[in-house]
Amino acid sequence: MTAKLVLENLKHRPMRSLLSILLIGVPVTLILCLVGLSHGFIEDSQKRARGIGADILMRPKTSSLLSLNGAPIPSQMVGFLARQPHVTMATGVLSVTVEGVTLGATGINYQEFTRMCGGFNFRSGGAFQRPDDVILDDYYASQTKAQPGDTITLLNTKWHVSGIMESGKLSHIVLPIATLQERIGNQANVNQIYLKLDDPANTDATVKYLLAIPGLEGYPIYSMEEFTSLLNVNNIPALAGFIAVVMGIGVVIGFAVVCLSMYMAVLQRTREIGILKSLGASKAFILGIILSEAFFLGLGGTILGILMSYGAAALIHALKPASLPMVIVYEWWWYAGAITVVGALLGALYPGLTAASHDPIEALSYE
Repeated sequence: MTAKLVLENLKHRPMRSLLSILLIGVPVTLILCLVGLSHGFIEDSQKRARGIGADILMRPKTSSLLSLNGAPIPSQMVGFLARQPHVTMATGVLSVTVEGVTLGATGINYQEFTRMCGGFNFRSGGAFQRPDDVILDDYYASQTKAQPGDTITLLNTKWHVSGIMESGKLSHIVLPIATLQERIGNQANVNQIYLKLDDPANTDATVKYLLAIPGLEGYPIYSMEEFTSLLNVNNIPALAGFIAVVMGIGVVIGFAVVCLSMYMAVLQRTREIGILKSLGASKAFILGIILSEAFFLGLGGTILGILMSYGAAALIHALKPASLPMVIVYEWWWYAGAITVVGALLGALYPGLTAASHDPIEALSYE
């Protein structure tokens, strides 16, 4: 009987119900998009790091997992590391930010990098032929509509597109390192060095050996397996805090929307509540009706929010596939749904208690 009353109440005022569901669905979409973007960025970084084919990575002093801020590494360090035991080759790269904090370009020595990873898989075009050539992956090429032979602007200078490669190795944008060093005024420096070993089984021992060399103790040196495992949302405190803030906003929005909607519904159904109480309905029964209606609104908002997150993901992939790599994180459906429903139930609590406390005689005489 309670379910039938709730459904009839929702159907009787369809516009109010639909608007409430829509407003509840917006924070669900916001939460899912934020989580999808953070996971997408991390997974994209992991994929591109694994595609390099290196066993060990050295980064600048004072750098963090996602930032290369710190003193650059002298290019001579590449040759020094290449002569160490078990190291078969070393190559230095120079990574720079191109757009925001999510899109970067990397300068490489093409021959060295090809030896390390086996080269790029080109969709069209090919390797560098000129000092001002640039290679784009298919995501960034789709985002910018660039084709081999086109001229694009990066870092406030013009570059000639020599090829479009399959994504998944190193960076979305690859440049000749000598030209990049010259154009940004950072000659003879790199900010990452990749090492390939004679046997991956020697990786841990080689990392310990390198860290013990005088002068290298301040450099972050990781096995590639360790580095990619560290790339996760939980290791980025600012991002985790931001997600928590957005979830809090979702609870507040759900609370406010449902509280207003249910309070107006209680005012509009005062006589109905009086009739139910005169027929013997208890306070718990009245409260249960209001809370059940809020639950269905929260559930509807969750489903709508999930559907809108798919639409947002499709739009992001169409407009910014390289800058904003978003994925659908299915396990977060339950978290977003629980957050929304809890907010809705909290919002319905005060209107529900108000309805349950109505005097049946006064309620029946309400105009």
